[in-house]
Amino acid sequence: MKVEVKYFASIRESIGVPGEQIETSAKTLGELRTSLVSRTEAHAQSLGHGRVLRMALNQVMAEESTPLCDGAEVAFFPPVTGG
Repeated sequence: MKVEVKYFASIRESIGVPGEQIETSAKTLGELRTSLVSRTEAHAQSLGHGRVLRMALNQVMAEESTPLCDGAEVAFFPPVTGG
């Protein structure tokens, strides 16, 4: 399935792009996060499981166990972001 992944605040700065469209076999947000960690060192540092971050699926806050669907928009951001 294809999903649109968006990065915000310090995560976007570290990875160097505001987002990317990816093809994935992940079934949940947690599985997607794990697959993204293996993409580059910047992804690993920003999205690693030792880091606290928030996730949203289609603009609704979500947990790692939330199922993914084709065409979904997934956002990753730090627990506190400025306005």
